[in-house]
Amino acid sequence: MKLLIIARPFVFYGGVERATAGLVRALLEHGYEVDLLSLPGQAPLAGVRLRTLPLPPLPALGRVLALAVGARLVAGQGRWDVVQSHERTLRQDVYRAGEGCHRAYLEAVPHPRGRGLYHRVVLALERRVFARTPRIVAIAGAGKAEIERLYGLGPGRVSVVYNGVDLERFHPRNREIACASARDEVAIPRDAWTLLFVGSGFERKGLRAALEAFAALDDRGSRLLVVGRGDLRPYRGRARELGVEGRVAWLGPRADVERWYAAADIVVLPALYEPFGNVHLEALASGLPVIASARAGGAEVVRDGESGRVVDPRDPGAIRAALERLRVLSPHRVAEAARRAAEPYTYAAQVAGFARIYHECARAKGDFP
Repeated sequence: MKLLIIARPFVFYGGVERATAGLVRALLEHGYEVDLLSLPGQAPLAGVRLRTLPLPPLPALGRVLALAVGARLVAGQGRWDVVQSHERTLRQDVYRAGEGCHRAYLEAVPHPRGRGLYHRVVLALERRVFARTPRIVAIAGAGKAEIERLYGLGPGRVSVVYNGVDLERFHPRNREIACASARDEVAIPRDAWTLLFVGSGFERKGLRAALEAFAALDDRGSRLLVVGRGDLRPYRGRARELGVEGRVAWLGPRADVERWYAAADIVVLPALYEPFGNVHLEALASGLPVIASARAGGAEVVRDGESGRVVDPRDPGAIRAALERLRVLSPHRVAEAARRAAEPYTYAAQVAGFARIYHECARAKGDFP
């Protein structure tokens, strides 16, 4: 089967990018022919025919519109069995709603310019995608329910295909291999109880609440690692106000994120809006419990009280209490429970989920008659 996948370049620093790259590789391994339509900056992938959509330097709104129109033109020229888009474009058989829906995002996260022109255009594109694309794929049950509720879609058009995770790259044995060197790199004592926050887009991912919960812990020797891309200035300022700046390591985006799972004891991700959050699977696969947000699709893979806790992301007190409760559990049992929770979520299982949808698409007709 010949596929055209439309996706932004993979930079491998974020969970979305790692998830997409893993899916593409798994599709190849399962015998699919894959063309990838992306923007300048996408590195070649072995076995994939890369088609680059040339765009001049444009502001964010211009890029959104140019991608939507350009992808439509390319998708109409080829002979693929299925066109699958991971972006809000105008011609596809399958839309993977990896970012959830923009309408729900705007409701969940405060924006000073939340109803500006950019957001109005994205919402218009989103309405078009959900109205005209034959098959919609959500990446969690919560996302499926959200799309159906907000856009009035019948349940037959929206399927759930969970992300996969690399169970070899993210593994509990990394703790023995990398924990000591990673902690030494950022001067964290070997015996310090260490929290890890991983996520780009700090406001949406809940870094402020994570800092406030961390500052409220009784253990003044604990540490917090922050991995991700974004403007750190307001969060450094908040850490200073809370008196914990000296106990926080700001690592920026890291390609070696598995080392930092190995260096930590627990992951905290109190996201205000998160369609899934591959960090949940990566942490669990690494044997780490997760403090997950009740607003994150990734909470669906966390066994509350066993491999993590599910909390209200707006309540730092609840996050602190969840951290304290997990800390007293047996580390060995928690690590085993975490790993078991992640093991069903393979890339092979993800491909199998998409395969059922592909076979329902007789041919790549896009969203036009």
